[in-house]
Amino acid sequence: MLDVNQFDETIIGADTPDPLRFSFAAKTGAHAAGYSMPVMPNKKQQVLDQMFATEGERNKKRCLYIHIPFCRVRCTFCNFFQNAASRSMVDSYFQALITEIKQKASLPWTQSGVFHAVYVGGGTPTDLSPEQVMQLGKIIHKLFPLTTDCEITLEGRINRFSDQMFDHALEGGFNRFSFGVQSFDTQVRRKAKRLDDREVVMERIAQLSATEQAPIIIDLLYGLPFQTMEVLQQDLQDFMETGAHGLDLYQLIVGGNAPMINLEEKGKLPPPATTAQKAEMYQMGVDFMAKQHMRQLSVNHWTRDNRERSQYNSLAKTYAEVLPLGSGAGGSLAGYSMMHHRDLNTYIDAVNSGQPTVAMLFKQNPLESVFASLKSQFDSGTIRRSSLPEVAKQSTFDFLTPVFELWQKRGLLELERDFAVLTVAGSFWSVSLSQACIHVLQTTFQAKMPAPKIMAM
Repeated sequence: MLDVNQFDETIIGADTPDPLRFSFAAKTGAHAAGYSMPVMPNKKQQVLDQMFATEGERNKKRCLYIHIPFCRVRCTFCNFFQNAASRSMVDSYFQALITEIKQKASLPWTQSGVFHAVYVGGGTPTDLSPEQVMQLGKIIHKLFPLTTDCEITLEGRINRFSDQMFDHALEGGFNRFSFGVQSFDTQVRRKAKRLDDREVVMERIAQLSATEQAPIIIDLLYGLPFQTMEVLQQDLQDFMETGAHGLDLYQLIVGGNAPMINLEEKGKLPPPATTAQKAEMYQMGVDFMAKQHMRQLSVNHWTRDNRERSQYNSLAKTYAEVLPLGSGAGGSLAGYSMMHHRDLNTYIDAVNSGQPTVAMLFKQNPLESVFASLKSQFDSGTIRRSSLPEVAKQSTFDFLTPVFELWQKRGLLELERDFAVLTVAGSFWSVSLSQACIHVLQTTFQAKMPAPKIMAM
């Protein structure tokens, strides 16, 4: 039996009458901090060559992620800014990206299975020209084995998203569009360095949604400076009025070198919402969506109809393999995690010289399939006994039941024999809960697991 008393509040949370706001001191990062083995630089090419020369598991689900590392403007909350967009830089990058796509698409691993979802993200993919977007879509369809219902998403901003861009993207085969609105409120948008006022954004989202040619999804953040509860309420109402098909509601998390930190220190911006305040905002969002009878796909995603499936978001959080393409892209396949060169010139030089585009390569944790399943199921809001892989030849669900029972007493979930269903409080803290389970499993089983073996030719 697992003794939960060996873990402190940073892992299993606090015993509080207000679990929504105070179960943990702060939100946990979304990536497992588990053990993995870096592949040494002198072995990287050898491992990659063997990996891509080997046929993968045909029945394993796959996704394709393509990164476009440009932004016209850096948002104040963003810690992922890479390159300011210019036509010449975008054109040079796009040429190298197409070359990499052709190289990776022809490899035995790539052709040995089908891809269930494709996501073109950034950065801002709509900083490509309409012609480039169409070309990218067509080459994806031509070169990669896709499922008949493959979800192909183009991420972007509404600013300058013209009818020509939309038509070219549709012609290229994109069948889902995701726009980072963050907030409709003009003041909130201006202070976050978002382009276009509320009325412009709402009108354009409504126009695209009304075409019914593809699901239109928007991202909203909660906790931004100047975004009061009243502003968030209006943001949610504005979303409904646009007719957009789906909504991602994400908590603002500011870190690294995001400009917002410096602006707050200089008194040019008020501080963003506290974790407790954001918990109240999340509660309001959940209640609002329930009153609108929106169907909840995950702890932070809702849809108004069956066309929106959010396939990539759900599959990429499981043990589905993700093939990365482009500068700064990350993915995982064949038991390895990888990150491509973030520096644009380094990436382009690597493509043109036939060198690996992968900057960092890691052999994944032996328990990675369990970790991935936990992250996916906590994100879905329901942990299922039948869907959790075993660990050390025993039921992972049964092993974690003492933790689940503790969280049930604390109002974070409800146990239903073979299921653990998150409450609203548990949904808000879902990442912290999944990471707690990962920590518990690592602490118990890591020393008993064989060290990961690096591929050898």
